[in-house]
Amino acid sequence: MDIVSLYNIYLQHPNVQTDTRKLQTGDLYFALKGANFNGNRFAATALEAGAAYCIVDEEDAVVDERCILVPDVLQTLQQLALHHRRQFSIPFIAITGTNGKTTTKELVTKVLSARYRTYATEGNLNNHIGVPLTILKIRKDAEMAIIEMGANHQKEIAFYCTVAEPDFGLINNVGKAHLEGFGSVEGVRKAKGELYDYIREHEGTIFINSDLDYLSEMAQGIARQYSYGTANAQIIGKALQSDGLLKLAVLSAGLETTIQTQLVGDYNLPNVLAAIAIGTYFEMDIDTIKSALEAYQPSNSRSQLLEKGTNTIILDAYNANPSSMKLALENMSTLHSAKDKWLLLGAMKEMGERCEEEHKALVEQAQQLQFQHVVLVGEEFEAVKGAYQWFATSAEAHDWIVQQPIRNSVILVKGSRGSKMEVVLDAL
Repeated sequence: MDIVSLYNIYLQHPNVQTDTRKLQTGDLYFALKGANFNGNRFAATALEAGAAYCIVDEEDAVVDERCILVPDVLQTLQQLALHHRRQFSIPFIAITGTNGKTTTKELVTKVLSARYRTYATEGNLNNHIGVPLTILKIRKDAEMAIIEMGANHQKEIAFYCTVAEPDFGLINNVGKAHLEGFGSVEGVRKAKGELYDYIREHEGTIFINSDLDYLSEMAQGIARQYSYGTANAQIIGKALQSDGLLKLAVLSAGLETTIQTQLVGDYNLPNVLAAIAIGTYFEMDIDTIKSALEAYQPSNSRSQLLEKGTNTIILDAYNANPSSMKLALENMSTLHSAKDKWLLLGAMKEMGERCEEEHKALVEQAQQLQFQHVVLVGEEFEAVKGAYQWFATSAEAHDWIVQQPIRNSVILVKGSRGSKMEVVLDAL
């Protein structure tokens, strides 16, 4: 079946699923395959669950005429998404970067949704499956589309751009992450820069942090740039003195205001300024932008401030890499608190050959900042833990904390998703 014919079916059944456990009556089921699963085996189950059609790529999976056989299910999903994207003339904004891209995407979505019918990536569904699924969830009433793009290898962002065809792009930063796949920070920069390459080639517009010189170097040749930062930008802002949640002043002429966010840490300032820049670019007034940003509540273990008993907890345990860890520790060191400070740090994943070096550097940073109460979790820390408390798993750390209760403290809980640092929360 050709894409146009499949698209006509999609228009009648616009809800797409790749997991039979989430199927609703009338959905389209795409039988994706991976290293440890084969969706073709569940085609009959999907039909029994109410799927209108199943898109499969193995003949044995064809149960009846409701099974549509294609050469490759994943490629078909991506081609269908591209065809759907081309039905729209609205702004498509692509967001990528090393640290904070999901938070930035959520902030931008919150701002634009205050005026426009906005569709955006849900959670962090930002890979080769998540990007097309995000596009296929966009309905005909859309006025804005925001597509988050993640990557751990070269050419991924470039490919996502061929599916999403963004008019606008934002790289919020480039740092040390997924070094196992990229090899080096230079490799990360090249991969993230694929978004700029696409925007440059297609004469689009970028939103750029003027404080990061390397972004300006990467953006050479892009004519349309809208800047934000702490100086020399179209949208200028600065963090105000606080002891926890980020408060900022917007200083650009005609936009002067203060904004009290619910986000922890000054390191979120560029993310907030990016949302202000995009809202302003699309002709939103600053009062509407301010209200949207102040109403935004972080979730899913990202920059959350929790009060639990006598403790104040900074929960940022969804992801971690050397760049974000460094910023988080620096932020903790600046807090002027009468409470004790604790670091509960989970290992950073996908560090490759740099694993021991980067974990050692993190321990040394904690020592230099004179943190006394530090708990390290994960095998990656074992050889470099020094005098700090160490556990192989977050479950072991949890049990230790139960026996050694932490009271009247400010506690940073951070680590890569694989470290499962949220497990320790029940002990605090």
